[in-house]
Amino acid sequence: VGHCHPDIVKAAHEQNQVLNTNSRYLHDNLVDYAERLSKTLPEKLCIFYFLNSGSEANDLALRLARQYTKHEDVIVLDHAYHGHLTSLIDISPYKFRNLEGQKEWVHVAPVPDTYRGLYREDHEDSVTAYADEVKNIIEHAHKRGRKIAAFFVESLPSVGGQIIPPAGYFQKVAEHVHKAGGVFIADEIQVGFGRVGKHFWAFQLQGEDFIPDIVTMGKPIGNGHPLACVATTKEIAEAFAATGVEYFNTFGGNPVSCAIGLAVLDVIEKEHLQAHATEVGNFLMKTLKEQQIKHPIIGDVRGCGLFIGVDLIK
Repeated sequence: VGHCHPDIVKAAHEQNQVLNTNSRYLHDNLVDYAERLSKTLPEKLCIFYFLNSGSEANDLALRLARQYTKHEDVIVLDHAYHGHLTSLIDISPYKFRNLEGQKEWVHVAPVPDTYRGLYREDHEDSVTAYADEVKNIIEHAHKRGRKIAAFFVESLPSVGGQIIPPAGYFQKVAEHVHKAGGVFIADEIQVGFGRVGKHFWAFQLQGEDFIPDIVTMGKPIGNGHPLACVATTKEIAEAFAATGVEYFNTFGGNPVSCAIGLAVLDVIEKEHLQAHATEVGNFLMKTLKEQQIKHPIIGDVRGCGLFIGVDLIK
């Protein structure tokens, strides 16, 4: 919502003057913030864990998936990046290919890129073709005695090239993953909180009939303040709690962080930033497409709201 936004600075300052403590001590800000976030999400995503960074959120999402499914393996998209922790480097092809390589429990699916990918705009059914790649990975894993815990994906792959997955892709993938006993994790850390304009969450671009099992949030959630969140279903949270090992994060969801999170939501609403993202994004897309006509080096212009990619070609 902008560097040093006065409303965010004020919320942080006022709460810092009153109390900041660890999250073992209950505070109204925590409850109020969870309730506000819940209103932006589908009803079944009703349990919230608060953390301090997107990497923490994605690591917890991985733990939730494995505890709930009792499976280990994870399917990710090629070129993906999900964070800097060891567990996340392992599921980030963007990183692990330069380090120790791909682990046995990690499976890489092609990015659903209809411009440069395996199945392009001229394909008769790119949605099914890309989803079938995931289905084939699952079947191959099962033949090797492996079991899928999760399909872990950015709702809009960013490091992978500012990709807009074709509508319906997530639904078909989720069907295959659920059939295999896994869950669908939507990483909204870079693309959530109204950035795409027409929706608050990027996964909603796929349609109202698609709901992830777990959603992770970070980056814009605190406007630069260390804050992150994992939203999931009651069933997954109960399976996680059943271990008897409670989840505790010393400063995740502390009063100051939640005050800032609430202020961010207020600013997004008060300043109509979703509509602004749509308006500015449409202008930028129009301008870039005009340049594409003039310059053959611009192969593709794609995007939604303020998530935009320009593909340069030789």
